[in-house]
Amino acid sequence: MAKVFCIANQKGGVGKTTTTVNLAAGLARVGQRVLVVDLDPQGNATMGSGVDKRAMALSVYDVLLESAGILEARQRSEAGGYDVLGANRELAGAEVELVALERRDQRLRAALAAAAADPAGHYDFVLIDCPPSLSLLTLNGLCSAHGVIVPMQCEYFALEGLSDLVNTIKQVHANLNRDLQVIGLLRVMFDPRITLQQQVSDQLKAHFGDKVFNTVIPRNVRLAEAPSYGQAGVVFDASSKGAQAYIAFAQELVQRVASLGMAA
Repeated sequence: MAKVFCIANQKGGVGKTTTTVNLAAGLARVGQRVLVVDLDPQGNATMGSGVDKRAMALSVYDVLLESAGILEARQRSEAGGYDVLGANRELAGAEVELVALERRDQRLRAALAAAAADPAGHYDFVLIDCPPSLSLLTLNGLCSAHGVIVPMQCEYFALEGLSDLVNTIKQVHANLNRDLQVIGLLRVMFDPRITLQQQVSDQLKAHFGDKVFNTVIPRNVRLAEAPSYGQAGVVFDASSKGAQAYIAFAQELVQRVASLGMAA
């Protein structure tokens, strides 16, 4: 059974998409079968995986409206070595259309279950890239997931946003998805030369303990350049410090999942 994780943070610009595509490529590098689900209408995870969002015949929009299944709509990221359920601007309209539908917050969960029932739909990990808001799209992701990976910068305002996100996860856990838990906090765009970042990092570890991943993702220009080439940084420049950190993070996540008893 696939481990389904949302990459979520209600704050924008914290590296959710960068984390999603690089973690997917890193997991593929260590022998895992991975599906990326892009739930952001901007479609950045889709484009960053080398899939042209403008040329897709089917997308996550069709899956949420139940006019197509995941196995029909998925695309292959050849360079990354993982599959992508892509998003484009159509997805923005899904927000309005879903409101009037039954099981509006469970659509993605049902689609993943249907795909998993087919041998061709077996994955080790499903990574869901959520938009930077608590919307019906994000709610579909949270209702589908076993856990949440929270990428965050070590800055003051990030701590305030984190408390809001943790409260949201608690509410979803209590009312909609009893499997949901915080898998871990990932420190991204980290610069150890900045005293404040080091202080916030220490606060995170003091407050959240082993919920903070050991791996730290450094601020790295090669990671920032990679999306313009339609590639994850892990593929674009595997020797860069950022890529090496994401590969290490993929390995740490596999170990953490096993230690939590979530291994397939």
